[in-house]
Amino acid sequence: MRKLFSKYIGSIYHRWYYKSKVWHGTTFLGVTTLKSVSDMWNYQEIIAELKPSLLVEFGTRHGGSALYFAMVLSAINAKCKVLSVDVDHSLVSPLTRNHANIELMLSSSTDQKVRERIRELRRQYAGPVFFILDSDHSKDHVFAELMLVKDVTLAGDYVIVEDSNINGHPVLPRFGPGPYEAIQAYEQRFPGDYEHDEHRENKFGFTFAVRGFLVRK
Repeated sequence: MRKLFSKYIGSIYHRWYYKSKVWHGTTFLGVTTLKSVSDMWNYQEIIAELKPSLLVEFGTRHGGSALYFAMVLSAINAKCKVLSVDVDHSLVSPLTRNHANIELMLSSSTDQKVRERIRELRRQYAGPVFFILDSDHSKDHVFAELMLVKDVTLAGDYVIVEDSNINGHPVLPRFGPGPYEAIQAYEQRFPGDYEHDEHRENKFGFTFAVRGFLVRK
């Protein structure tokens, strides 16, 4: 009963948090970030445990999260890289654009050249990789991203699928099939690829990455 009550309260807060658009005003060092603060804290805890030297981000926007990730990585590994991929980098902050450990790649996140660049970077930066998928939120696009990531992930890599809370999970119920449905479709096709990190997903009571904390088997 307590677990169900906590889930109910978490869902109410989640809806308020999203609808209030407080996350639209979330910044890191003055750079717009557009994420849940609790998710960002969760990610840095995961990164501190995983100790990657390479982080791959699909969806750059203003560059706040890329900057955040680069600074977290830099505190863990002197040699590190954030690869941030987007079709438009016109809004990227100079702080992000000029950071030595951030590589901005102007491309669709489903393009073959992204796959090849990740493979090249894996050869240069040892250890597990942290991936975060946060670009086009349509089901077909996210599924294509998961297919690309399938080819470049190894056991122990961590994959976050952002914005799987939309289309009624529990926000924006009329959005249409999105990241949540892409995860479902991928797991129907490849049921053994990932383990869900439910502890991390549930740690702070709600997340924008519902069913999207994935560990590669």
